[in-house]
Amino acid sequence: MRDFLPADKAKREHALAVIRRTYAAHGFDEIETPVMEDASRLHSGLGGDNEKLAFGVLRRGLDADAVARAAASGDLGSLTDLGLRFDLTVPLARFYATHRAELPAVFKSIQIAPVWRAERPQKGRYRQFVQCDIDIIGDASPLADVELITATAATLAALGLTGLRIRINHRAILRKLVETWAIAHNDYERALITIDKEDKIGADGVAAELVELGLLDVSAAPAAAADLAGLPNDGWGLLDARATVPPWLEKDAYEQLVAIRDAVAQAAPDVPLVFSHNLVRGMGYYTGPIFEIEHPELGYSLGGGGRYDGMIGRFLGTDVPATGFSIGFERIVDLIEVPEHGESDSVVLVHDADATPGALIAVKTELVARGKRVRLERRTKNVKALLERAAESGYGAFAFVTAATASADQLEFKPLTERH
Repeated sequence: MRDFLPADKAKREHALAVIRRTYAAHGFDEIETPVMEDASRLHSGLGGDNEKLAFGVLRRGLDADAVARAAASGDLGSLTDLGLRFDLTVPLARFYATHRAELPAVFKSIQIAPVWRAERPQKGRYRQFVQCDIDIIGDASPLADVELITATAATLAALGLTGLRIRINHRAILRKLVETWAIAHNDYERALITIDKEDKIGADGVAAELVELGLLDVSAAPAAAADLAGLPNDGWGLLDARATVPPWLEKDAYEQLVAIRDAVAQAAPDVPLVFSHNLVRGMGYYTGPIFEIEHPELGYSLGGGGRYDGMIGRFLGTDVPATGFSIGFERIVDLIEVPEHGESDSVVLVHDADATPGALIAVKTELVARGKRVRLERRTKNVKALLERAAESGYGAFAFVTAATASADQLEFKPLTERH
């Protein structure tokens, strides 16, 4: 959990403003949910490994004996009834189940808020971080996925990020793949974790690890490696190029992805969308298309998402289609450049010691009413250092205020590049 200095905070707020503005322009509405949820929801099996990282909140009224009994029995979970949210998707599902009658049939939401995970602190891994999610609930058609992809691509472009591409796959294709290798259904998620490593360990490495884990029979390893090695990660011509469709390829799912690709190409031809057979995404709640933002020069994704049609039904009792896309804000904010905002509408008034408080605030108020951002700074011996700090904080002009200054019209503003 981190502190942010003014310059860092300004950069983050700039990025958040761009994200909010662009998502809103694409028809999404922002909501807010509490930072805490019932522990039973956070540990309902929908959050994958992230559930293990949830911060629990102790029940009120516990005494030392109750804590000791729970510790002795190994039932520490009974001590908590609430927890800090570890993502924004579980709270959204609960939110929709609670407010469905008040929401449109197809609900398009923005959630931008901090989440908490009990991570081991390291570079790029924080215990508190911001997530930026857009979700569409109530639309089972590919249109929803296309909207998410194009809105996210537009947001990344508005942030000035270039050279990105979006990888896409389908959970049904992954499911059919591991079934073809005769991997037990209960081992499905463990097998996918290994498949996700293919870019790093290669197809042979994936097959070898599956055998080592006891998930794949050694006799099936060569065929499994061949299935993976035979596909490029932009294999859109898969059905066209082969007379026989691979036995593991779920044809309807693949054609659904092609439909999404064609729609994105028509609506946003500058957005590169590629089929990646080894894209997995870690959350177990995904049910259909999944996607991820990739930059060729970075070894990590910048965001991702997918369809999770089964989650809301867990809270509502009725299945509702849903799909979402999340930007990795903490990673993206380090990559963007903040436009120079040291404009003349941000000014510093450097005042003499004998200028009275009333006169200073009157001049300041006059300038604020004209739309200026105003900072008062008492003149020091090292005025150059004072003005340099002001410039670093985004101020673009300054003026000296004396005891004789009675009105803002008497001020002579100079660009902060002309430092005195």
